[in-house]
Amino acid sequence: MDENQFKELADILRSKPRIAVLTGAGISAESGIPTFRGQDGLWKQFRAEELATPDAFRRDPGLVWEWYDWRRGIIAAREPHAGHYVLARWEEFFPDFVLITQNVDGLHRKAGSKNILELHGNIWQVRCAEEGTIAENDESPLKEIPPHCPSCGALLRPNVVWFGEALPRETLEKASASCARCDLMFVIGTSAFVQPAASLPFIAAEKGAKIVEINPNPTPLTRFADYSFQAKAGESLPVIDALLSERSEE
Repeated sequence: MDENQFKELADILRSKPRIAVLTGAGISAESGIPTFRGQDGLWKQFRAEELATPDAFRRDPGLVWEWYDWRRGIIAAREPHAGHYVLARWEEFFPDFVLITQNVDGLHRKAGSKNILELHGNIWQVRCAEEGTIAENDESPLKEIPPHCPSCGALLRPNVVWFGEALPRETLEKASASCARCDLMFVIGTSAFVQPAASLPFIAAEKGAKIVEINPNPTPLTRFADYSFQAKAGESLPVIDALLSERSEE
């Protein structure tokens, strides 16, 4: 990791710019959470692409919920790491800060972040299939599979975006607007392949924002980033935060 680039970035942060952060599966992987796709997502010979769909839920809601109950059990045993906590502190430090995440695991919330735009929803929320009402649900394991709405008795579904579904329009619009007005954008632990999230850094760059990428491996975004750190978020964010704290105290 380039120490000079870290120091330069800390100096920029010292001016308290408007910040947008986009996080992906990589930041959660550092906490031991699998992607639940490919070999990581294989469960009873089913793959995520076969279960995380509206059609699968219509055919067999019990099976889909068994899979999500299994996933929730794995996630519940994991904790946020140092990178998550840095982002939560930065929300308090910077006057204009928004965290956009592609993750559904809720680790950012667990670390204390509040101003979060969850592009793909949250696995710890349920949505009534009839009324569309959303509620928090942290039961692990679930008391009832499949769960039902306490208000109308209809089936509840995980409040996540399934394959074949569009991202919540309002959330995506807020994310795009936040990127368009930010001065500095961090892109952390994402492959920069999945659309429409992958376009958000380019929205920020077109409006003049500097782009900071933190990812162990190069991505399609790397060559466009102003700062690129091929490192883990749990290691690099605390370094930046420490430098920022030193300079803020000077």
